[in-house]
Amino acid sequence: MKKYTGLDDITDLQELIAEARALKANPYAYEHLGKRKRLVMLFFNSSLRTRLSTEKAASNLGMDVTVMNFNSDAWKLEFEDGTVMNADTSEHVKEAAKVISQYGDVIAVRAFPTLTDKAKDESEYVISNFVKYATVPVVNMESATAHPLQALADAITITELSQKKRPKVVLSWAPHPKALPHAVANSFIGMMQKMDVELTVTHPKGYELSDATMKDTPVVYDQDEALKDADFVYVKNWSNYENYGKVLATVDSHSSWTITDEKLGNAKFMHCLPVRRNVIVADEVLDGKQSVVIEQANNRTFSAQVVLKKILENLN
Repeated sequence: MKKYTGLDDITDLQELIAEARALKANPYAYEHLGKRKRLVMLFFNSSLRTRLSTEKAASNLGMDVTVMNFNSDAWKLEFEDGTVMNADTSEHVKEAAKVISQYGDVIAVRAFPTLTDKAKDESEYVISNFVKYATVPVVNMESATAHPLQALADAITITELSQKKRPKVVLSWAPHPKALPHAVANSFIGMMQKMDVELTVTHPKGYELSDATMKDTPVVYDQDEALKDADFVYVKNWSNYENYGKVLATVDSHSSWTITDEKLGNAKFMHCLPVRRNVIVADEVLDGKQSVVIEQANNRTFSAQVVLKKILENLN
């Protein structure tokens, strides 16, 4: 594995999941791989699980870690070619990426979308420029349109907990007071399309995701119908795609989409966290025995660790 910026960088998903689970059972088995290797983590946006789990994953492999927050610790970067830099950007990514590559052996980047400029967001202008100009491998810790580390953790979780050869997995939209990105939903759908699951997506009309994401995945606009006989219910909000980044209605008007015990049935509840209690999901579900969100969060370490292991093996 030369980089991990999207799901297309996975060559054998089942092998990757199996390796991640082996690392979970013996997390220090490959700590020699990262000796005298450094992971540089660049955050253009806030993080909890992604930062801590990726840092732990690198440490488990014997790597040293440097963390930089661009909203407080660094010069503001310019990403456009040919720009006259006479405004508020002080350094161009062309220099920054090459310089950072001298300080680390792997660069991990987290940068959210604008949610105002669809074309710019879909160009993945931040992470794509780091891939273009860095001279070391790049890992996506969530970008404008994708969250492949989260999706891999989700695949590990479903593999571990499934009691069926082909489980029914439902991705359900839920209300949120803010406009949220499509990255988690995009990558979760893409990951499930690679697995042997029965995948259904449910959301109110007007919250359709891109055709490139959905492919032939069925959409059921009746949430209750979609959730029938589900084995896993993954719940996530995303904003409007066509009327880009917009929230079409108030939280209260979509309150019927909040996941409750009655809606969940016998399924396991999944969410990437952080989650708004009693907006996305009722307390009774999140605190109940069918919630696996803590297991999901734990698997974030091993999704990052297996990716870093593969990259280090390629470096070595």
